[in-house]
Amino acid sequence: MNAVSVDRGKPWTVTREQRPVALEIVLMKQTYVLPWSQFLYAEGGADEVRLVFATHDVVLRGGGLEALLGDLPAQCVAAIREPARADRFPEGSGRFIREIVVRNLEAEHDRR
Repeated sequence: MNAVSVDRGKPWTVTREQRPVALEIVLMKQTYVLPWSQFLYAEGGADEVRLVFATHDVVLRGGGLEALLGDLPAQCVAAIREPARADRFPEGSGRFIREIVVRNLEAEHDRR
């Protein structure tokens, strides 16, 4: 089992001992497990980050997310959790996630 730690001030979970094989996106009503082997790239800044996998796009909106861009190249992020409604607008500044949107690219392509 991987040793997982939550860095203080980061709304995502990282593991430093062993690289996780997948990224778990935990939403209020659904969970996605996306293999790091399908990770293509990430882009964004402090208020929005986009993660692109072969089959899914994941968009995170919030604040202080440039730190997430620092963790992504090492593929050490094990989980990202959607905050409870009460935690979406924290007081002050810092790192927080307000919204997570996951789009299935294959399903969108099939609809066209």
